[in-house]
Amino acid sequence: MTAYRPDSSKTPDKIRIIGSVGSGKSTLARALSDQLGIPYYELDNMVWRRTDHGDVKNSFEERDRILNGILEQDRWIIEGVHYQWVQRSFADADLIVYVDTPIWVRNYRILKRFTVQKLGLAQGNYKQTFSMLRKMYQWNYRHAKKEKPEIMQIVEPYRGKLRMIRNSSVRQALMLPEKARP
Repeated sequence: MTAYRPDSSKTPDKIRIIGSVGSGKSTLARALSDQLGIPYYELDNMVWRRTDHGDVKNSFEERDRILNGILEQDRWIIEGVHYQWVQRSFADADLIVYVDTPIWVRNYRILKRFTVQKLGLAQGNYKQTFSMLRKMYQWNYRHAKKEKPEIMQIVEPYRGKLRMIRNSSVRQALMLPEKARP
């Protein structure tokens, strides 16, 4: 499989989206999935089994089995902050999108998500607690210093298919001209 190039007319079939908490990964994954007709998967749902009684952490073997099953498909969009145990997803992707949203935007989105879900206006993958809100902010502030440099080192061998974007725009992710449609 050849890597997606901005000057190519071929739309990527395998897209890996990564970024900090609140960066817009899920929003971008859903938008790309809708526009391109490619199924998307959240890494958190590979790590956690969602039950009526709360989340149960999958074993490493189960998590890896789920991921490998998805990677064997012809088309996928995988999004999530995880980067250490998913290195094959970077290698197999036609396009890697790093959503590098400014920290103030991420902070706003974290608080908005917390508030909307806490009020019952939207449903999320996990129960919103003040403890979880604090963790989200901690992860967010730590990301630029710790995780981002590690991620950049991991994706270095694939820099030819890496796209850094500042928001969750499909046009930015695919580098489409203003009037183009995927």
